[in-house]
Amino acid sequence: MEREFPKLALDDEVLMMVDKPARYIGCEVNSVRKDLKDIDVRFCMCFPDVYEVGMSHLGISILYDMFNRRKDVWCERVYSPWTDLDKIMRERNIPLFALESQDPIKCFDFLGITLQYEMCYTNILQILDLSKIPLLAKDRGEDDPIVVGGGPCSYNGEPIADFFDFFYIGEGETRYYDIIDIYKEKKKNGWSRKQFLEKIAELNGVYVPAFYEPVYNEDGTIKEIKVINSHAKPQVHKEVETHMSDTYYPDKPIIPYVQAVQDKVTLEIQRGCIRGCRFCQAGMIYRPIRSRKLDFLKEQADKMIQNTGYEDITLSSLSSSDYNKLGELVKYIMDKYTSRGVNISLPSLRIDGFSLDVMGKIQDIKKSSLTFAPEAGSQRMRDVINKGITEEEILKGASDAFSLGWQKVKLYFMLGQPFEQEEDVKAIPELADKIARVYYEIPKDQRNGKCNITISTSFFVPKPFTPFQWAPQDNSETFIAKQQLLKGHLMTMLNQKSIRYMWHDAKLSVLEGVFARGDRRLSQVILKAYESGCFFDAWTDYYDNEKWLKAFEECGIPIEFYTTRQRSDDEIFPWDMIDAGVSKRFLLAEYKKAEKAEVTLNCRERCNGCGAASFGVGICFDKIGAL
Repeated sequence: MEREFPKLALDDEVLMMVDKPARYIGCEVNSVRKDLKDIDVRFCMCFPDVYEVGMSHLGISILYDMFNRRKDVWCERVYSPWTDLDKIMRERNIPLFALESQDPIKCFDFLGITLQYEMCYTNILQILDLSKIPLLAKDRGEDDPIVVGGGPCSYNGEPIADFFDFFYIGEGETRYYDIIDIYKEKKKNGWSRKQFLEKIAELNGVYVPAFYEPVYNEDGTIKEIKVINSHAKPQVHKEVETHMSDTYYPDKPIIPYVQAVQDKVTLEIQRGCIRGCRFCQAGMIYRPIRSRKLDFLKEQADKMIQNTGYEDITLSSLSSSDYNKLGELVKYIMDKYTSRGVNISLPSLRIDGFSLDVMGKIQDIKKSSLTFAPEAGSQRMRDVINKGITEEEILKGASDAFSLGWQKVKLYFMLGQPFEQEEDVKAIPELADKIARVYYEIPKDQRNGKCNITISTSFFVPKPFTPFQWAPQDNSETFIAKQQLLKGHLMTMLNQKSIRYMWHDAKLSVLEGVFARGDRRLSQVILKAYESGCFFDAWTDYYDNEKWLKAFEECGIPIEFYTTRQRSDDEIFPWDMIDAGVSKRFLLAEYKKAEKAEVTLNCRERCNGCGAASFGVGICFDKIGAL
């Protein structure tokens, strides 16, 4: 059957004026086209960043496939137009459009925006603005799309609450079909926008910001969160997919015309993590850990490779080493596809004998680098953050890797973590130097050239639903001072010439920290910053810190209230109406243990009673069932 191409929303003149016009033409291989006469509900999925970044996101790929399995729903996609097209669309009054049909977003029933990173918040306003959808939810009429947010940042959507009709809390496979069915009832019965929101507010996983009202104390903290609509729940419980090997997964991922950031097949092997790192939001909100069955993964790998022609497949997980069938899955893919030139990548591996054995089989070790995230240089700090690995294990892992032929190592650390001291900062280059010494202990004739170690530091940002949600965040001056201390101490190391240092932007990290734990009052700041020209803030070349500082000043909102302030144990947080499955009591106990540098065993070694067992699935359920 000949492939049908829609009339493009952008004419040839415009396409020739912009960088990478293929971002905007749609009709990629495996994208879905439907006949509108058969469609009851139109849903547009949005990743509020440039096409190449958004096309790498697995969550949208899963939901796109799931929605389009329904004959009565057509799910399409939209991404943030790059700055060159943004300018042209404003000058020529061209409305933002979906890729598949090239129809304006304004024509859709739903606009679903994934919230992966706080620094994309102004891009949300860009999407709404170019779509000619009122920026504030309260200003939208009956004919405007319902704007829904999902993803990790939706667990505290308060800083952007004014822009959304509702947030979906949790994993999308479980509840969206119910929402679609209720929307069809809305259209059939002529319900208003508010009546529809009241109906879905009764579902688990649905948070409607307009139905809640925060009340503040004189010091700016929250006194209470009032439920102001009888259909809303005092607490919104997250949704969890309980059948990981009997659920939706894309057999035919869309193949982009422009090379994506992750230009490969992504196979999610499990969700959740057993490790309990105290800084890690994903490790908490995606609990409990649930693995996919080996047969399911083999079948999906076959389908995705055959339907895309990709030569790379990523086995995705928060901690791939903890998937108990990893060796068997890798062997299956290698045996079947290595002769066809298919490569396997394994992110999030621990530096242990098993992981190195697997990596040694799948990589050309003469060309690859070993990536590891100790997160802290000293053992005390690794215990504070509950990293669950010792210096002895790190050096043993490095020694094993070097003996197998690796000589390039990337090490990821965080500066500014709670209870950090000067000695902990200095311990970062000291650890890198110790790793280099391990390499140079190998006889010269057995080495694979010079040792290359890269230290990369990011700045700690406290996140909701982690034990560190109570902790103060360093200001940018303190961040930079620690960065300079590390850099200076590195210059005193014996193997400094074998070590390279890279770091992140301190001011960007502070702003991320504001929005991570922010409240509803920040919506006005984000709106004012956008109106002054801020968007694509996640891109260093476009981030304008002065405009952001001015927006905070004009709104009379102090940045320090959200960053450097220590939270009291009993403080009500802006996100306390959300139940992520891990109890606040457990998180606070973990924060107290961090202060004492006490380690909590991982979930396989012992159930620590975090609360995730309430879902009745995964490792928690297995543990309780075995008692």
